[in-house]
Amino acid sequence: MKSILRHTLNFALGSALLAIPAFAVPQSQDAPQPDPSKTQTQQPAQQTPPQQTQQPAEQVVQQKDTVNPRSSKEDVEAIGDRKVSCKMNWFSIEKEMALGKGLAQEVERSSKLIDDPVVTEYVNRVGQNLVRNSDAKVPFTIKVIDSDEVNAFALPGGFFYVNSGLILRAQEESELAGVMAHEISHVTARHGTCQATKGELMQLASIPAMIFIPYTWAGYAMYQGINLAVPLTFLKFSRDAEREADFLGIQYMYKAGYDPNSYVTFFERIQADEKRRPGTIPKAFSTHPPTPERIGNTQKEIARILPARQEYIVTTSEFDTVKARLRNIMFSRKATEGKDKPTLKSKTEQSKKQPGSTTDPNGTSDDDRPTLKRRPDSQP
Repeated sequence: MKSILRHTLNFALGSALLAIPAFAVPQSQDAPQPDPSKTQTQQPAQQTPPQQTQQPAEQVVQQKDTVNPRSSKEDVEAIGDRKVSCKMNWFSIEKEMALGKGLAQEVERSSKLIDDPVVTEYVNRVGQNLVRNSDAKVPFTIKVIDSDEVNAFALPGGFFYVNSGLILRAQEESELAGVMAHEISHVTARHGTCQATKGELMQLASIPAMIFIPYTWAGYAMYQGINLAVPLTFLKFSRDAEREADFLGIQYMYKAGYDPNSYVTFFERIQADEKRRPGTIPKAFSTHPPTPERIGNTQKEIARILPARQEYIVTTSEFDTVKARLRNIMFSRKATEGKDKPTLKSKTEQSKKQPGSTTDPNGTSDDDRPTLKRRPDSQP
């Protein structure tokens, strides 16, 4: 019986796990060089600098000089030498990377990528710096999607996509880094394949039916993806998984030198936008919105597990330069798309543009203009 179950489950996993080529080569992992003129110092018990107008002093979490982690998962000094993934996972690292590559190919077939070398190199460098200061066991491939939606997502195996809308919405590099660190945490904790394993366990009762009606979970519910041919298994996580990603994400950005308060600041702004204009929370955040409880929990963890530092990286002049460059790229794209769209014009407007045309309503420049005439037999 065990051998039958094992054979059937392997069949259910399908070619997504067995027939996908080797994974991509990791990209450069050089850390971004902060601009000293814009690297801002924060004292634990003082107000934030005046440049941080969007981050009032009362929102800054007061951190202790020393902390007492209760486990390696709470110890930022143990990052990279600890295990943070779930206990039950049927996927090996190799299969997870192969699966992620297959899903990444679907993403890139259905999305338009930003190919500007300045933008892509900068975003990759920021991301790789976070990856190097995380618990990642796989190399990361980071790309930018041409989309106005404020979003970022990471697939199993380290295939990471950042929307241009997220870069433009962030006001500082540390805010961008905070969201990226959160998504990187989903990969380090292996949430996608852990969640898929739980789903397979729930489907064990359906094995007899699967024998006669074969399908794979990788294709199941694929139509529900957010404009992408990617299963929700890898895009929508449980509350516990989101809480863990928040917990690990603030550690990764802290270890990389960023201000962890910026992560909270960004989500507070998203929440404020939703209150002013309901429906503005991006689709990706609608499944795990930045609720007051979630924000409050993150603030408590910052105070509890992250020792105070004299200074953090808040933003850099390079971030401002890249953001301005990306904004120009997006503006040019929209302007070009506007020219290619068909427009409706009246016949009068067209005749005015023709040489020799006249504004005289009785003119004969337009032979197709209809005229009214009295019928001969209608004369008295």
